[in-house]
Formats: sequence, structure tokens, C-alpha cells
Amino acid sequence: MSSAPSPTPPRVRRLPLTGVLRLGRPSDIWFKPALSVVVAVAPPNLTLLALGRLDLAMYTMAGSLCALYAHHRPYAARARALAWVVLGMLGGLAVALVTASLTTDAVVLVTVGALLAAVQKVLCDATRIGPPGHVVLAFISSASLFAPQTLGQVPGHLALGAAAGAWAWIVGMAPGLLRPHGPERRATAHALNATAAYVVTRGNGEGAARARAAAAAAVHGAWQSLLSTGARSAPRRALERLVVRAEVALAAPAETEPERLRAWARALRGTGPVPRPGDLADAADELLGVDAALAFGEPPLLRRLGPLAPIALRTALGCALAGYVSLVLGVGRPYWALVTAASLYQANVTLTWSRGVQRVVGNLVGVLVFAAIAPLAHLGPASLVLCCLVLNFGAEALIGRNYWLGSICVTPMALLITEFARVQQSGELITDRVVDTFVGALVGFVAAIAVTNRRAGDRIEYALDAVERAREQAAGLLAPAHAEAGALESARRGLAAAVVDLRATADAAAGEWWQRALPEERVMRAEQAGHRTLAATVRRQGLHSLEGAQA
Repeated sequence: MSSAPSPTPPRVRRLPLTGVLRLGRPSDIWFKPALSVVVAVAPPNLTLLALGRLDLAMYTMAGSLCALYAHHRPYAARARALAWVVLGMLGGLAVALVTASLTTDAVVLVTVGALLAAVQKVLCDATRIGPPGHVVLAFISSASLFAPQTLGQVPGHLALGAAAGAWAWIVGMAPGLLRPHGPERRATAHALNATAAYVVTRGNGEGAARARAAAAAAVHGAWQSLLSTGARSAPRRALERLVVRAEVALAAPAETEPERLRAWARALRGTGPVPRPGDLADAADELLGVDAALAFGEPPLLRRLGPLAPIALRTALGCALAGYVSLVLGVGRPYWALVTAASLYQANVTLTWSRGVQRVVGNLVGVLVFAAIAPLAHLGPASLVLCCLVLNFGAEALIGRNYWLGSICVTPMALLITEFARVQQSGELITDRVVDTFVGALVGFVAAIAVTNRRAGDRIEYALDAVERAREQAAGLLAPAHAEAGALESARRGLAAAVVDLRATADAAAGEWWQRALPEERVMRAEQAGHRTLAATVRRQGLHSLEGAQA
């Protein structure tokens, strides 16, 4: 009598040691957040400098740092996103200031800071707000918890943050006056370049699958950018046609010239006219007129928050424990340990480990930079403000290449911000920062290991089911001789989104260190079947023949 097969034991994933500190290419728009934050921070700080009230700079910094967000979004969507960021920043600041005015119990303050960090983390992830995510929000709210405060001062301090936030909103929106479709052009150019990289492989050979996944994600991102607002101007329609060309190339890489795609991408730089790769047939026009909501309707916020519960628990537990350990060690600024822990948490344990290594290395080099520039910054208040502005620019200019490189500027900037109220002993600041860095990184990572995300494997099953349903819907519309163009296009976009989501879900689950065996073979087969169905829909819509006719 045969025995039942034993369940597959969970596997332990090795954490990477190589490549964590490797420098990548800078973002195409690295200078935009770097310049924006300087323009947003300088006027409030210089005004306070002139008034002799640099002690209030922390409150204006809360609003000014909102200028770091939403640079990848079209301006209509950016206006909404920045407004929500400012409101979220002010909400966290309000909770912190009121708490600080009601109690000085350090344990209570750390607990509130950890809960705020967890809320900020899951909201930023659920809304996909993008870099710098929850870290800046957590830094401001945690530091404010330990600022001496009375209830009577709270409204004025919040007003300073709101005024600086309004200025940051203006700074973030100002480039739209000169280049109103800049974000959409960049997203489209990225899709074209990523597709060209896949076309070079001709769909075969080593790296083709990864290049195809990257291209599909870039095309999906371009559609999200183009369809994130209701208005569809002539330049937007032309950009949509280029994204359609990228989709055609994904369907038939062997019959596409990669240089044509790259040429269109290069032409999107600057403010010149959008390339027009020829008129599309009526069917293609109908394709581009599909209601964006059909393809990209977001699920409710509460549904998006559900899968983030393990990340929220990791963040709350890790931040709280890091702050408590810092208090036990007698460190004067436990919020530094709290923020270090908050900065670690990524989509899975492997990425969290990598971020921890980057954070520690960047902070250690950063305190050396602080030791070098402290004498210059201490020459006077004006020198202190200018040093902070330079470090603001440097942090955003470098952090896109690797997190540790940007931390080299973030660390001395954070130390100098503590001196806006009064000059402090550099040796004491350096010692506290080093201790809190190690405490936050170690305790935070232990919490990430302790709180396992066992539901990551379940979400792969849900993603597989979603791909299969979307594929069957698209295949069903291919069967009739004359499928309705709008329904077929909606099904194609839905399938493309499901395939992209499956790859992201599988990558996130693969990074969990303690995880049951993942259905990698099923994921690969589902992706391949989805890609074949997507290619069939493109050919059915006549886009492939149009491309060939114009080649």
C-alpha cells in the first residue's frame, strides 16, 4: 500500500551578497526631482533665515519635501497625487505634533511613530505613489514626535507646513507650462526602447523571456500614463499610436526593425512634434477610442490594502522594536533607529536585505561626509542652509544609481537639519547616528524574517487564475468572424495587465526567504499562453498587417 506523498518542505532562499552595491544607470529625469526639491526648499528656508527663525525649518521642510513625489505622472494626475501627498504629510505631522504636545513618554512616542510608519508604508504601496515612498513621510512624522511642542503651537506649525506644501505643489506642476506632455512622452519612449531591446533577441535565446517581460511592463506603464486622464489631445493620440507600434513589435519581434523603434523614442525627446508612423485604419482608431476605465479600472483601495498586511505588520513591529532598543541603549534620538527600520521594508525579504545593506553602507559613509562638512556648516546659519540645499540636490541626483549612494548625502543632511534649532556636538550626533543605523537595520531585518509573508504563494495562484480568465475572454472574442473591436481591445488590455501583474507577483514571492515551492513551470506556461493570445489579438485587429505595409 503506497503512502501519500509528503508535502514539499518550505525552501530557504539565500540572501544575496554580490551586486547589492553595484551602481546602475541614472534615471533619465534625475535632475527633475533634484532641482525641484532645491526650488521647493530654498524660499521657505531663506525666509526663515532672514527672520532669524530657522528653528521652524523642520515644519516648512515637511511641506517642501513633497516636491520629491510624482515626477513620473502626467500633469493632470500629478496635480491630484501631489495634493494627496501634501495632505498625507500634514496628517502625519498633525498626529505627531499633537502626540508630542500631550506626552513626553518616549515609549509612547516610539509606538505612535511605528504605527504611523506602518500606515504610511501601506498607503504609499497601495496607491503606487512611487519614490521616495513612505520614507520621507516617516522621517518627518517621527522627528516631529520628539520636538518639544504645546497644543497652542500646533496650528501655527501646521500652517507653515501647509504653506510650504502649496509651494511644493506649484513647483511640481510648473514644468507642465513648458512641456505639457513630458511624462507621457518619456513613458512612451521607455516602452519603445524596452521593446527594441526585446526585438533584438528575435524572441529567442538567453535573456529573451526577461526582455519580453520588461518590455510588456514598459508598454503597460505607458498605457497607464496615457490613459490616466480623461482628455485625449492630438499629441496624446499620436503617442498612443506609438505604443500600439510597440505592442505590434511584441507580437512579431522577428518582423520588426529595432532601430525604427529607437528612432521614434529619440524623437520624443524635447518638445518637438510627436512622430506619426502613418495613418491607422478605422479599426485602429476605434481601438484607441476605448474607454480607459474598461482597461485600467483600479480595484478599491481596501482590496489593495489587504495583501499588504504582512508588510504593515513587519513595518510596525520592526520600527517599534528598533525604537525601544535605541531607548534601552540610551541613544538620544530613537526616531533615527525607527526611520532606519522603516526604510528597509520592500516587497519581499530579499529586497529588504539588500536595502538594509545599502542603508548601512550609505549611512556610515554619510557620517564621514558630515564630519568633513560640519566645520563649514557651523560657520553660520546661512552656511548651514546652503549646505542642506547642496545635500538635497546631491541626494536626488545620486539615489537613482543606488540607494546607498544617495544615502551618502541624505545622512549628513538629516544631521544638519537637527541643528536648525541649535548647533550640537558633532561627535555626539555621529555616535548616535551610527548606533541607531545598526540598531534599526538589525532589528528591522529580524522583524522582516519573523513576520513571514506566507500568502505570497497564494497570490500567485490568484494571479494565474486572473491570467487564465483574461486569456479565455480574449480567445473567445477571437472565435467569431467579426468581433466587436472595442470589446476585443478591452480584452487585450486586460490580458496584458494580468500578464504583467503575474510576473510582478511571481518576482515578489520568489524573494521571500522562507517559502514553499513556487509553481514556476505553471507561471512560465501561463505567460507563454498569454503572449500567444496577445499576439493573436494584435494580428486579428489588423495592426500587424498595417505595420508590415509601412515597413
